[in-house]
Amino acid sequence: MSDLPRKAVTRTAKLATLPLGFAGRATWGLGKRIGGRSAELVGQELQQRTAQQLFTVLGELKGGAMKVGQALSVFESALPETVAGPYRAALTKLQEAAPPMPAGSVVRAMEERLGEDWRTRFQSFEERPAAAASIGQVHRAVWEDGREVAVKIQYPGAGPALLSDLTQLGRFARVLAPWAPGLDIKPLIEEMRDRVAEELDYALEADSQRICAEAFRDDPDVVVPEVVCQREGLLITEWLDGIPLSEVIGDGERPERDRAGQLLARFLFSGTARTGLLHADAHPGNFRLVPVADEPVERWRLGVLDFGAVNRLPEGLPPAIGRSLRLSLDGSAAEVYAELCEEGFAKESIELDPEEVMDYLLPMTEPARVEEFTFTREWLRTQAARIADPRSAAHQLGRRLNLPPSYLLIHRVTLSTIGVLCQLNATVRLRDELIDGLPGFADPDLPPPANDEDGDEAEAVAAPKAEPGAVEAEGEPNGPTLTKAERAEGPAE
Repeated sequence: MSDLPRKAVTRTAKLATLPLGFAGRATWGLGKRIGGRSAELVGQELQQRTAQQLFTVLGELKGGAMKVGQALSVFESALPETVAGPYRAALTKLQEAAPPMPAGSVVRAMEERLGEDWRTRFQSFEERPAAAASIGQVHRAVWEDGREVAVKIQYPGAGPALLSDLTQLGRFARVLAPWAPGLDIKPLIEEMRDRVAEELDYALEADSQRICAEAFRDDPDVVVPEVVCQREGLLITEWLDGIPLSEVIGDGERPERDRAGQLLARFLFSGTARTGLLHADAHPGNFRLVPVADEPVERWRLGVLDFGAVNRLPEGLPPAIGRSLRLSLDGSAAEVYAELCEEGFAKESIELDPEEVMDYLLPMTEPARVEEFTFTREWLRTQAARIADPRSAAHQLGRRLNLPPSYLLIHRVTLSTIGVLCQLNATVRLRDELIDGLPGFADPDLPPPANDEDGDEAEAVAAPKAEPGAVEAEGEPNGPTLTKAERAEGPAE
């Protein structure tokens, strides 16, 4: 495996193989069908070949290509199962691993950052990476004071690669769109491009992680590794053992799924208020379910990694979000519409039907309408299909709504978190988390949230909990069966 390809022309040529490859396989598939093979079998083979190319191209390029792949991975829940199955395996691999740098490149990078005697700073250092992600890879080591640490090394040339990829992928937005129905890919890529400098700045990331580690120190629910050392292009933090969320999604037991989902929602809403920072890279590779010795799953913690992408919100999430959601639950359509107009979601020149706005907000409001809600792929597919259908009122309204720049990242993180909750098939007491952590939702001047005593409306949409084996029937990549102790040894990222 060579170093991260740096020349823009080389990276552009590789990225161009995505749409060209899709078109070529479609032609190949047509020929196979004419030759007598069933459309279903040919279609399955096409999806598998395309998914493999997706992982190969995005994984080898790393940089912005892989980052976009990771961002899209949380939306596979919204795809029909016949399409999602092959891509799920490829995109899940992007969440946790990619082809690594050669050992020689690792040694040179460490010498540049810590000096030629860098090995004296460690009691041991594993040259084989524990994880390889979009702009850097992680090695497991033991620091000079005996602490187990994660050593994140930025790929040489990561900055130019990120900018080049995101520019090119913006041009291929229509090709990538099928992985995220109802989501406009181009603004997502443009927003990522605007944040390139922040993600490449490991000093800024270290500062954000220190803030969060301090806020959650000794917390019973969330754990953030402490920062040990930082240099340009190098970040060393305490190692965090735990079960990667991608493994919980793949073969986790029911209590693990529910606990991970509850804590993920808690971190989204309460974490921002406590730290003034919104963790903005909500894909499963950045989270761990951390067992607590001699404690049941209900006492396990959520481990949070990678603070390269954060949104700085000193006052927490905007109270307008909480007020709008609370008013939506009360059925106050006119008040919700007025709140959204005040925040700039609806332009003064465009008049919208408040009831249609309420209908458009269903994916956000429905899980909070009942005491607990089971997030499922089926539910998300229903919502995505409704919003993505050009003939639907929700789609037409979505095209007329405006997303203020200050809300862009908040919106993406919220959608990503919902996607992960649906992958987990988690039952979550979301309303509890909104009351405790979302500013404005528990405003004493607002009426109490309407309570669906029998929960008929929500239950009609939220499918019942799947048993642990049910995800396998949906095509989840399960791999070998491991004990909890073995799965808890997953790599830190």
